[in-house]
Amino acid sequence: MKQNPLPAELPGTDRTRHRRLREQGSDDRGALDAILGAGFLCHFGVVVDGHPMVVPTVYGADALNLYFHGSVASRSLVAAPTATVCVTVTHVDGLVLARSVFEHGVNYRSAMIYGTPRVVTDPTEKLAALRCLTEQSAPGQWDYARRPSRKELAATVLLALSLEEASVKIRTGDPDDGDGPDAALPIWAGTLPLVTTFGSERPDAALPEAITAPPHITARVGTRLG
Repeated sequence: MKQNPLPAELPGTDRTRHRRLREQGSDDRGALDAILGAGFLCHFGVVVDGHPMVVPTVYGADALNLYFHGSVASRSLVAAPTATVCVTVTHVDGLVLARSVFEHGVNYRSAMIYGTPRVVTDPTEKLAALRCLTEQSAPGQWDYARRPSRKELAATVLLALSLEEASVKIRTGDPDDGDGPDAALPIWAGTLPLVTTFGSERPDAALPEAITAPPHITARVGTRLG
């Protein structure tokens, strides 16, 4: 399915307009791409039978769409193509510890994408999107592992959500009370960074000893996520 390129600036809508902490907002599509490219887990919110559901799931993103998938029996995915959904991706970079509890906070990068997703049915696009989703979390794995069979593809629903309507917020830096009255208090203030890294690979207990992890897996050991 051919789609037009998205503008470099995120369009402002009633849903994406920053009403609070506007200084943390960004309308740069490059910032959105960076946030999406740094992770592979999102939270997908949709109303099902009158009740909200927020489902954690892996995703893949290209320049135009965010893809996520699941079983054809999934109530949330079945409802999604007929409803407006919100998908969020968040990276926590550390705690912001101020002199007062009121000023405590979190350094973070977050994106919210709104829209009505479409079901990907074209076989070529579906395989390309599943490759995108797989490579997002484990680069090199698509060409290494067995590809999906026809039966597996039929049992999988794949949704594409356009990145056209999105909101980005980023918080960095020190606590905000360094130039206020609380700065005189004898209380430590600063940031406590949070870094997530991949640990050493652990082979499946049923794996023959002769089969070792491929380079694209071992290369991730010790690398930072996000």
